[in-house]
Amino acid sequence: MFRRMQGVTLLELMVVIVIVALLASIAIPSYRSYLVRSHRTEATTALLQLRSAQEKFFLQNGRYINTTAGLTAAPPAGLGLASTTPNGYYTVTVGGTVTAFTAQAVPAGGQAGDDQCQQFNINAAGEQTSAPDTQYCWR
Repeated sequence: MFRRMQGVTLLELMVVIVIVALLASIAIPSYRSYLVRSHRTEATTALLQLRSAQEKFFLQNGRYINTTAGLTAAPPAGLGLASTTPNGYYTVTVGGTVTAFTAQAVPAGGQAGDDQCQQFNINAAGEQTSAPDTQYCWR
């Protein structure tokens, strides 16, 4: 009488490993794409906060902050905002004149590989643009 051995054969183990590797090769890029899209909200939020702070500063001082140094300077001389988003995914700059401004957020750090939304812009009129596709990036 032969006793049958129980357990997993090497072939069965290899099939399971191949299936897991296949699923991982699909899931990991999809997850990375999701993270890149979700981090874009940092740029839009930072620019909308900057615009709101600019409008408040304009009402109090009759001019806009038009330098990145003024962006980071403490009130009442500046806006007191950071030049990077909270998690460091975007760098924020501002330029323009005392009667108009344009703010820009460009990917940095872990977001630098974002080829679909390479920059976000907002101006004193509230116009939201981005490169290369405004409709896609600001939604």
